[in-house]
Amino acid sequence: MASLSLPRVLQQRKTSLDLEREHFEKFQSISIGKAINPTETPVKEKHVRSAIIGTFQEKSGSIFWMFILRQPLQENRIVAWKFCHVLHKVLREGHPRVIPDSQRHRGKLEDIGKLWQHLREGYGRLIHLYIRLLITKLDFHKRNPRLPGNLQVTAEELEAIGENDINVYFQMTVEMFDYMDDILNLQRAVFGSLDLSRSNSMTPCGQCRLAPLIPCIQDASQLYDYCVKMLFKLHGALPADTLAGHRDRFFKQFQELKGFYNTVKHMQYFKHLITIPSLPENPPNFLIQSELRTYVTPVVVLPPEESVDSETVVDSLIDTSDSISLQGDHLDSVGNGSISPDVLAERDSLIDHLHQENGRQRQELQRLRIEHYQIVEELKNRVLQLESALSAKGSEIVQEKQLTKELMKHKADLIAKFHESQEKNKTIEEKFHKLKEVYSKLREEHIDLIRKKADVDKQLGGIKIVQEQAERRTQEAEQRLQELVQGQTTAEQEAQRVAQARADLDDVRKQFDESKTENLALIAKIDFVASEKAAVEGDLHDLLAQKEELDVKIGELEAEIARSRIQLKTDAEAMLYELLLNCISEAENVLQDSMQRIDNPAISAVTCTPDYLGSLVEQTLKTAEDLDSAYKNYVADPSQRGPLIRTTIRTAYALAVYLIHAKSTSNTATDIAFGDRLADECKQLGSQGLIMLSYVKEKSPLASEQIASVKNQVKKISLLVDSLSSGQGNIESIGDLVENELSGMDAAIEEAANRIQDMLKKSRVADSGLKLEVNGKILDSCTELMRCIRLLVKRSRSLQTEIVAQGKGTASATEFYKRNHQWSEGLISAAKAIAMGANFLLEAADKVVTGGGKFEQLVVASQGIAASTAQLVVASRVKANRNSENLSALSEASREVTRATGNVVATAKSCGQLVEENEDLDISGLSLHQAKRLEMEAQVRILELEQSLETERLRLSALRRYHYQMVDDNEK
Repeated sequence: MASLSLPRVLQQRKTSLDLEREHFEKFQSISIGKAINPTETPVKEKHVRSAIIGTFQEKSGSIFWMFILRQPLQENRIVAWKFCHVLHKVLREGHPRVIPDSQRHRGKLEDIGKLWQHLREGYGRLIHLYIRLLITKLDFHKRNPRLPGNLQVTAEELEAIGENDINVYFQMTVEMFDYMDDILNLQRAVFGSLDLSRSNSMTPCGQCRLAPLIPCIQDASQLYDYCVKMLFKLHGALPADTLAGHRDRFFKQFQELKGFYNTVKHMQYFKHLITIPSLPENPPNFLIQSELRTYVTPVVVLPPEESVDSETVVDSLIDTSDSISLQGDHLDSVGNGSISPDVLAERDSLIDHLHQENGRQRQELQRLRIEHYQIVEELKNRVLQLESALSAKGSEIVQEKQLTKELMKHKADLIAKFHESQEKNKTIEEKFHKLKEVYSKLREEHIDLIRKKADVDKQLGGIKIVQEQAERRTQEAEQRLQELVQGQTTAEQEAQRVAQARADLDDVRKQFDESKTENLALIAKIDFVASEKAAVEGDLHDLLAQKEELDVKIGELEAEIARSRIQLKTDAEAMLYELLLNCISEAENVLQDSMQRIDNPAISAVTCTPDYLGSLVEQTLKTAEDLDSAYKNYVADPSQRGPLIRTTIRTAYALAVYLIHAKSTSNTATDIAFGDRLADECKQLGSQGLIMLSYVKEKSPLASEQIASVKNQVKKISLLVDSLSSGQGNIESIGDLVENELSGMDAAIEEAANRIQDMLKKSRVADSGLKLEVNGKILDSCTELMRCIRLLVKRSRSLQTEIVAQGKGTASATEFYKRNHQWSEGLISAAKAIAMGANFLLEAADKVVTGGGKFEQLVVASQGIAASTAQLVVASRVKANRNSENLSALSEASREVTRATGNVVATAKSCGQLVEENEDLDISGLSLHQAKRLEMEAQVRILELEQSLETERLRLSALRRYHYQMVDDNEK
């Protein structure tokens, strides 16, 4: 000690911070190891919460990844699946630095996904899809670092992230669509594998697969909300054609997300873990911006964590360490006058009972709160849906009114134009008649003038003749004058004659000048009349040209009116034809949706009776016949579209309802091959229905033949269903069988209780000491268990009587059991199991009391009875009213059976320890060699017992598989 130097001593001592760090790392390693264990059970929230708190204490994700990578992620499929769940929760709820720190391990995630991708069935495909979802989430947050891991931001923060840029919103919407696709692919694979593995939501293996869907539901709700808001923004800034791809992708995801939510809502496992929001019946119409005001943000609600863990309460029922130690102390303190162990046991049982009652009341209060919240949310959503539908109908009515007003206004304009053209035509005709009258007057004047001109021409001709005669006379006179001048020898008489001729000549010249002047006046007047005639003829030509132009305009207006009427008729015909095509397309969508629903694995839990399906056949065939007659009338007269539209939609709806009920009826078939055949026939009917609608849309001559084929297919399915109902004749006696089995169960329990009382009396007479004490405790605990079972059976019978009274109506109880034969078979199975468990418990107690049995047999028998009573309680609770007092009494009796079972288990273990302590090996006189040899033999015995334990576990698994197979065969 003296040789150690002081710095070395100080170096070896750890500070408080180092110790705290070491304790923190140890706690994180233990929590992560417990969260990601290889047991096929759901991840416990408290372990995940510890890992999340560790990220906040460390302010990073390094310590989480340091311990997570030490787990066998590539060796065990359950570990890898739970790792994906835990990582998803940590990314959502952990410190903001977890996402950047996880980016460095993206390659590791890809390697894990590629490794498990080769395992095509079971968890392999689920792990591959979950890894792809996590990688998509990391990439999404890398591109959008301002969005937190839980995707919860306010409207203002979303505006800031989008930077008021349409391109940013466009890209973010595409990335959110990719994110949503991975979520929907994962949930589809989970539900598909859940159906294939024959597990449900109330088994550990089913819960292990379903638990990761809770963070997926939270992410999907936020993504849906942001997609709706950003699509409204995009439609407000971009043309509708540019965003057609976005709308189609959103509508497809809307239908899948709605189906996902509806499937989860009907599962018992999720009812107390998460509250699923309700989506509207129809997706938002992004082309109408006013619908954004009626949009309601879906809210996912997680119940608050309870202070008392239910698992701890259940564990306390079977934890026997305290009771064993108390009873061990009792052996040491019997003679010392200490406190009685009965008082301590009663106190502990009272404390446990108070804890249980407190936990139950909290669970009941939480359940009532969740149900109240769900009811309020559903009513709010319904009110908003009705308001949105009312506003949509109001807007449609306003649009129709506006369109009608525009058409009436257009029609009034056309009528006004037509009347105006008629008035113009009348005015033109009146003007034409006036011009015609003027023209006739001018024509008469022109004819008069022509006649006068002819007279003047005649006079002028006479004057010309006279003038010619005068000129001839003048010439003759001149000739005579020349002859007289030349012959100076003429007589004076001739001279006088010449003078007279000259005087006549002057008179003639005067007359010629007058006629010439008058002729010039007539020519001027004729020229004036001709010019007037030309002007009148020009005006007449103008009037005729205007009349021709007006006639052309009138013809154009009449042609335009005719074209408008033809166009209106054509537009109406086109709108009606487009309405017909849209209705047929919607009918095809209805049928396509029903075919997708029958392909959904979740519908395998839905059942329908053959009798109810048979009642739908007549209605389905009648709608098909109506469609045939309406189609033939439409082919003969294309204007008969209204009846065809109504019958098409009615036929598609009837076929869709028949398909879903036929598929539900196939689920009741005990023969799997027959059920698959019936499901294939349903798919064939859906395909033929789609072909029929396409023929009707295309106006094909083969439509009537296809309608007949659809009717034949419906009749074929009906015949198959009739054979199914005839093959279930053993259901007729199911009511009597239920009563017999329940009576037999009562008799078996009563007999077992009486025999236990007899054994207790015999033991008190024949035994003494430790054996009497052990037998007394065991038989008392068994008696208490049988009393609790008898009380539970009595209250179960009361609840079943209430169920039958509420559900049978006017029918008898036997008819009610036959109508609900699957539930009745569950009651029969539970009653048989309880009777068998009572006999087994009786035999085990008899063997233990007589000394030939083992305490473990009592433990197994009591636990088997508890499981059988739980089956009876579940079978009774299926059809019970939630607020029934008998149901509450039955639940209380079930808890009493659980407590009594725990008491039997604790008593058996305590008695076994008493016997072992009484038979302790005396090793005080052993030598070293003998002690070593006994130690070796003990080790050999331990190995043999471990090998035997493993063998018995395998044998138990084989027996359970064989038992389940026999149960299935008997049910078939």
